[in-house]
Amino acid sequence: MKIISCYMGISRPNLLLGHFELPVITFCEPKLISIATNNGSRFIQLRCSATDRTLSTASVDLSSSETNIGNKEYSRQHKMSPSLYTHPSLAQMRAERTENRARVYDFLMSIGIIPDELDGLELPVTVEVMRERVDFLHTLGLTIEDINNYPLVLGCSVKKNMVPVLDYLGKLGVRKSTLTQFLRRYPQVLHSSVVVDLAPVVKYLQGMDIKPNDIPRVLERYPEVLGFKLEGTMSTSVAYLVGIGVARREIGGVLTRYPEILGMRVGRTIKPFVDYLQSLGIPQLAIARLIESRPHILGFGLEERVKSNVKSLLEFNVRETMLASVIAQYPEIIGIDLNPKLASQREFLHSVIDLDLVSFGRVVEKMPQIISLNSAAIVKRVEFLKECQFSLAQMREMVVGCPQLLALNLDIMRRSFDFFQDHMGRPLDDLVSFPAFFTYGLVSTVRPRHAMVAKKGLKCSLAWLLNCSDVKFEERMSYDTIALDEMEAGDSSSSFNMNALLDNTRNNDDEESEYSDYEDDTDN
Repeated sequence: MKIISCYMGISRPNLLLGHFELPVITFCEPKLISIATNNGSRFIQLRCSATDRTLSTASVDLSSSETNIGNKEYSRQHKMSPSLYTHPSLAQMRAERTENRARVYDFLMSIGIIPDELDGLELPVTVEVMRERVDFLHTLGLTIEDINNYPLVLGCSVKKNMVPVLDYLGKLGVRKSTLTQFLRRYPQVLHSSVVVDLAPVVKYLQGMDIKPNDIPRVLERYPEVLGFKLEGTMSTSVAYLVGIGVARREIGGVLTRYPEILGMRVGRTIKPFVDYLQSLGIPQLAIARLIESRPHILGFGLEERVKSNVKSLLEFNVRETMLASVIAQYPEIIGIDLNPKLASQREFLHSVIDLDLVSFGRVVEKMPQIISLNSAAIVKRVEFLKECQFSLAQMREMVVGCPQLLALNLDIMRRSFDFFQDHMGRPLDDLVSFPAFFTYGLVSTVRPRHAMVAKKGLKCSLAWLLNCSDVKFEERMSYDTIALDEMEAGDSSSSFNMNALLDNTRNNDDEESEYSDYEDDTDN
């Protein structure tokens, strides 16, 4: 390969190029080479290579004196012409940011927002953008007080954060009428990513057998669930409930009715609650059934409410051995403000039927719902018993034996009493001995059984006639006579049976039962 070089002589800063001829070639990357000489001068040589030749310029003498002169001339000319683009200094940028933030803070304080917690948070650089955010939050129903409760919401962009989240919630079915309360309870949702944070939680809830149509109601009731980790509290609480006997097929319904369970820690909340109920005598499987039917009981505060209410029951003459029965019948009794209700109802019943303190305890044991019955409703039932010619002592005995008399539908009671008087031909003392007669269905139970006994010519108590299953009654109809011991055994009023709670099947009788119609008597 032949290499051709040419040199350009440069004696002064204004370059004088020598004459040379170059063929048409394609240059590759040029190289600028600096060469020092013995006398202190420096030369620059430009070399360019082609496919088969190399070109070099003559060295340029850049002695220190001449170079300084050139640099000064360049500096003078450069200063004379303004720069097309200049970078602000870091100090200038910081000062500008401080001024902008101060103006934004002044605006927020002028409308009542305290910006103390906003230091370090990225905020809009202009008052106009911040005003837009505040106005948008107002359109969602949030007040200045709401913003002060969670001022970090001012760090959310309307277009990038708020609108996508609100659109997603709307598509899920969250009602606009509930949105304000939703955001007050969980304003952090406006910081969330739909794809990363919200959608996975919704998918998890659906995997817990919560129906898609129920998802928005779950979120409205407990919006905080959108901030939980999937493999954290949510999964452990569900696993524990299944472990104690809550049916897996019931989990979806349990969570739909009380999604707060998803935020409960097993070790701190759920397990101590279950363990305490077991210590009172309620079997674990019975507790599971209670949770299936009334999952909200897990939200009763164990230390501040449940244990205090149990203590109150004991103070009002409920026997310790009956605590399990009381709670199983009426789980809400351990979650309400119980002591004032017990005191008020005991005093009222004493004034109406002269009920003593011990008897009041027996009434609560048999029907703990008595503490929530409306006084006017109780008076109506007592007046009905008076119309039936029962004495005060008889009424008191009947109420202690069957407190449900104070809650039954009056029309049902009247029809039952008319049949007792007109067709059964029994003395009133039979009703005093077995007041639960009023709780049995007239068409389905009382009338057909009475007809069968009358046809057979048997003489029996009301308890023997009614206080048994249909199968047992059919067996009794095969008797020619009734043994005295069996008659006496049937006279005892039935109490709450814990085994009934363990049985998932429910008796869907077509007639009203003893708890079928309270006529809005409860004052919950």
